[in-house]
Amino acid sequence: AAQLGQRCDVTVVVGGDGTMLGIARELAQFDMPLIGINQGRLGFITDIPVDRFREALAPMVRGEFEEEHRAMLDASVWRGDECTSVALNDVVVTRGATAGMVELRVDIGDEFVANMRADGLIVASPTGSTAYSLSAGGPILHPGIRGWLLVPNAAHTLSNRPIVLPDDGEVRITVVSGRDVSANFDMQSLASLMHGDQVRMK
Repeated sequence: AAQLGQRCDVTVVVGGDGTMLGIARELAQFDMPLIGINQGRLGFITDIPVDRFREALAPMVRGEFEEEHRAMLDASVWRGDECTSVALNDVVVTRGATAGMVELRVDIGDEFVANMRADGLIVASPTGSTAYSLSAGGPILHPGIRGWLLVPNAAHTLSNRPIVLPDDGEVRITVVSGRDVSANFDMQSLASLMHGDQVRMK
């Protein structure tokens, strides 16, 4: 990935949205344009059908294209030392499959927001607003809007509703209680969490 990032002008990703998310995380640091050819089931971000790739790529090579910038979540798990993983779509803090609810403290910047009891909590970028966040009842956020979504998954309290946040502050989620708690990054990278662990996102 490092050689691609340093030597190439553009990357053509053939697969589904999951493939695009994995490559985007690898190449984000190089600020490289990505072109998605859809060979999977979903095509939200790999939106060129595989049977039309020739007619779509030819004008792009000639310089006829529209570039769209997408915000990414930079998340780190804190337990003494920092462990960082970059996500494009979302970060999901969730309970184990056979465990009860988790209790999570949410802070934005230096401001306490809430203690939430739920099956989990999703923080999503505009790109991620059409993924797991949407299934959990969150709104669709246009990519041109600079914000994050904070979406409780099966919240214990009905007043805990999805919230749209500005993307200029750091979101911190602290594990207060619960068993088998984990943090998922684009549902492709996983970190097990203990009580007191904190997931920080910006």
